[in-house]
Amino acid sequence: MSANPPSPEQILEIGFGFWASKTLLSAVEMGVFTELSRRPENLETLRGRLGLHPRSARDFFDALVALGFLQRTDGVYANTPATDFYLDKHKPSYIGGILEMVNQRSYGHWIHLTEALRTGRPQSEAKDASGPSPFETLYADPARLKQFLAAMTGVSRGANLAIARKFPWDQYRTFADVGTAQGDLAVQIALAQPHLHGIGFDLAEVGPIFEEYTEQHGLNGRLRFMEGNFFEDALPQVDVITMGHILHDWNLEEKKALLRKAYDAVSPRGAMVIYDAIIDDARAQNAFGLMMSLHMLVETPGGFDYTGADCMGWMKEAGFRETRVVHLVGPDSMVIGIK
Repeated sequence: MSANPPSPEQILEIGFGFWASKTLLSAVEMGVFTELSRRPENLETLRGRLGLHPRSARDFFDALVALGFLQRTDGVYANTPATDFYLDKHKPSYIGGILEMVNQRSYGHWIHLTEALRTGRPQSEAKDASGPSPFETLYADPARLKQFLAAMTGVSRGANLAIARKFPWDQYRTFADVGTAQGDLAVQIALAQPHLHGIGFDLAEVGPIFEEYTEQHGLNGRLRFMEGNFFEDALPQVDVITMGHILHDWNLEEKKALLRKAYDAVSPRGAMVIYDAIIDDARAQNAFGLMMSLHMLVETPGGFDYTGADCMGWMKEAGFRETRVVHLVGPDSMVIGIK
């Protein structure tokens, strides 16, 4: 045995990583950060307002301090700048919706990752191949759908802001965001590019949620909703089509079908913008993108994430003459195809 063996620290830290994850998710579930956004509170006040048992409340709050999610001064707890900005439900910058969804759905599904790896079958509602797809189940429940769409806004906001700035929108006049969800990408593009008019394209159930969101931002005159199924219906005829966190939900044949439909829909010299947690071409650096692909295994019948080279190849196969990858924020990049 080596006199200086490697440290097991990383192995143990990741192996026990679910402790930290569930501590944060439970804090979001119970509204810790929203409560503290009102004012800092001492242990007994905070424990009482959240309805926690005295046995473990102090350990819970102090764990959040040690993890960097709370601050404590003279026994009084307060949010950090990040948790105050991103995890207060009353702020438009709230991203806790995606964490709520992870807590309620994904955390339990991932317990069965080993089974998914051995069988190739999802561990969500889609596990029963004869039953409805996870999206059909989701869209059939209005309250759950609204939570999911808000969650998608939370997880996508940084990338949406970057796309609104980094893509050469001055060369175009119209766009459609396909699979628009709540409509945040369309909203951020329209806010940053006042010359553009856009369409949010999604299933009919999404319409009222999209229209409410665009109205909140004063964009009803420049953004409109178009209902449709992107596999069954023609896509809107526009200069640019965007798809954010859509392509990875589907198998290879379905991915290519969507790219062909987008190519047919955009105008001559038009463009398509795809963004996901694009895996690096060496498949060795973007751990989030690779684990997102495992998430697609757990959640969907055939979805998977992909490299920039993969997507550019599929785009060229669909007919796009020029392609490139542009990093956005964090693990997300966009793949651009020019007709």
